[in-house]
Amino acid sequence: MKTIQFREAICEAMSEEMRLDESIYLIGEEVAEYNGAYKASKGMLDEFGDKRVIDAPIAELGFGGIAVGSTMTGNRPIVEYMTFNFALVGIDQIINNAAKIRQMSGGQFPCPIVFRGPTASAGQLGATHSQAFENWFANTPGLKVVVPSNPYDAKGLLKAAIRDNDPVIFMESEQMYGDKGEVPEGEYIIPLGVADVKRKGTDVTVVSFGKIIKEAYKAAEVLEKEGISIEIIDLRTVRPMDTKAIIESVKKTNRLVILEEAWPFGSVATEIAYRVQEQAFDYLDAPIQRINTADTPAAYSPVLMEEWLPNAQDVIDAVKATLYVK
Repeated sequence: MKTIQFREAICEAMSEEMRLDESIYLIGEEVAEYNGAYKASKGMLDEFGDKRVIDAPIAELGFGGIAVGSTMTGNRPIVEYMTFNFALVGIDQIINNAAKIRQMSGGQFPCPIVFRGPTASAGQLGATHSQAFENWFANTPGLKVVVPSNPYDAKGLLKAAIRDNDPVIFMESEQMYGDKGEVPEGEYIIPLGVADVKRKGTDVTVVSFGKIIKEAYKAAEVLEKEGISIEIIDLRTVRPMDTKAIIESVKKTNRLVILEEAWPFGSVATEIAYRVQEQAFDYLDAPIQRINTADTPAAYSPVLMEEWLPNAQDVIDAVKATLYVK
């Protein structure tokens, strides 16, 4: 094993796959000459050249459309958005083209493409740069949605996403690019649609994904000192969702808390809650608790952002609410 940063894990995954398959290329803003806005493509221009690592103008609709169209001529593009907030400019290409090409062509044209970049909040960036759209994309049949939380998962999942013959939305976090973690020296793949039990427990199941799962880890340490054991499940892939892993855990703990960095209305947490009450209602000893951001646009003020975001204390309170039902 070696210890590398999250951004290095992303770069390794892309580079390793590009060495294996010449049909893979990377396109996006500042991915080439600048080595990526977050240095996630550092050194790739030097190795692969400007035909395969392509700096695009500030026109997400345009370079997204070029990439989608290129899948129909045998290419496997990776599209980097500087932030998924900017993907909204080109969302028509994702929703109406990439997600539907296979069906609308009667299976003649698969669409092997990865759209990747940062999601959710990253400090004082304001309301239009602090949004999480995992549930938006997961609502679209034809798309797979991946949100890794650490370097090991990021590399293995991105390699799987690049090899997939359907479009994959791969959502990272600006605040995780510097995170370090152990990654194997050799080849490994993490299949899409498989959740991971990050911490085993017996009292309450906590389901989360992406960078906000760190708050669950903090809460678990505090709760352990109070004799409360929580099991933490990292979804890793939002769609397809590993419902089986969640249900199996709930059947063991009989309680569920869902932690998500997104607005509550129509959230991923809402979908999880529905599936659990549908498939494991009789196993629940308490109402399901969900933790989301406040149902407002994100603030710029760091004081307000701290209140807006879920935190470890929110997790602690939610866990205890399931244990001490009145």
